[in-house]
Amino acid sequence: MNTYFCVKLTTLKIIEKEDEQWLVLYTKPNTSRNLAKQLNTAGIEAYCPTKTEVRQWSDRKKKVQVPVLPSMILVKAKPSNRQIVFEFNGALRFLFWAKKPAIVSEREVEALRDSLEKPNVVSAEVEAIKPGQKIDLSELGFEGQEGNVKYVSGNKCWVILESLGFVVKVNLSKEENTKQKAK
Repeated sequence: MNTYFCVKLTTLKIIEKEDEQWLVLYTKPNTSRNLAKQLNTAGIEAYCPTKTEVRQWSDRKKKVQVPVLPSMILVKAKPSNRQIVFEFNGALRFLFWAKKPAIVSEREVEALRDSLEKPNVVSAEVEAIKPGQKIDLSELGFEGQEGNVKYVSGNKCWVILESLGFVVKVNLSKEENTKQKAK
């Protein structure tokens, strides 16, 4: 009986030492913003990045908040307590990478928040971009992030952020585009 108590006590100490991590949670379609509000109300930190878009109907135009990551939110939870989010309506499953829950660093979440708060950043000046090249994305709000250039066409450049698992499409300025063609 004493042995059981010691093992149980050790397990509790391990659970207490766990740090909260940002995890990617898939949601039912069109429920990500509502689910994030419910989780935040319940004391679970959740972040649903949104952007403002102008949508047009036959009789009017309206500005609406649209999730940047459709059907996904970021949830900050301890690995042992992550299952609690499934008690809320709209939660489907966590995103996994290499058979483990995908973890997003605090720095990446802050970079995402900063990039959405600075909507005036539309383009970055880069010289002679070639596929396979690594570029720094600090000017786009992704502090300390490097990305691999996947594809360059005209004034568009696709940059892969491996740590986030996303592709960022960068619009190059007209001046940069003419510099690239001259080289």
